[in-house]
Amino acid sequence: MALSEIDRSLLERCIANRPRAWEDFVDRFMGLVIHVINHTAQCRSILLTSPDREDLAAEVMVTLVQDDFAVLRRFHGKSSLATYLTVIARRVVVRQLLANRTAMPLSAAAEDSLASTSDVEQRITDHEEVERLLQRLDGPEENVMRMYHLEGRTYQEISRSTGMPTNSVGPMLTRLRVRLRGQAKA
Repeated sequence: MALSEIDRSLLERCIANRPRAWEDFVDRFMGLVIHVINHTAQCRSILLTSPDREDLAAEVMVTLVQDDFAVLRRFHGKSSLATYLTVIARRVVVRQLLANRTAMPLSAAAEDSLASTSDVEQRITDHEEVERLLQRLDGPEENVMRMYHLEGRTYQEISRSTGMPTNSVGPMLTRLRVRLRGQAKA
C-alpha cells in the first residue's frame, strides 16, 4: 500500500515543525505503537507493566523526533507510513527489551490467562519451548525459525541473511509451525 495523502500531509507538517503536527501524529499512530509493543513483548513471552509499556512508547517517540525527525525524513513513501512506523517501533522495542532484561517473563498462570491463544500456541510462543522444538529441525528450517521467533528478525532480514526469496519466508514459517504444533501434541 502506498503512502496516503493524509499521512503524506501529516509527515510534511511534522518535518516542517508546524503547530499541532506532532500532537496529530501521536494521536494517529500511538495506538499502532502500543499494539507493536504488546505484540513484540507477547512474542518474547515478556509481561509488561503499564509503566514498562509507557516507557517503551516514549522511547519509540523519542526515536522518531531525534535529530529533527531524522527517522521520518528517511521515509521514502514506498510503503504506508503505518508499515514503516511498525518496523521502526518493533526495532526500538526489541532493542530496549534486550537491553533491559528486567521485564518480567510470563508465568505459567499469566500464559493461561491469554484467552486469545490456544494451549499449544502458548507453549510455542514460550522461549524455552521454541528452543526445544527447534532441536527437531535442522539446517535452513531451524535457522529461519530461530531468526524469526527468537531473534525477532523481519522476513526481509531473514531473506537477506539466508538468500531465500522474501515471499518464501512466511509460507516456510507457517509450514514449520503446523509441523511443530503437530509434534507438540503427540
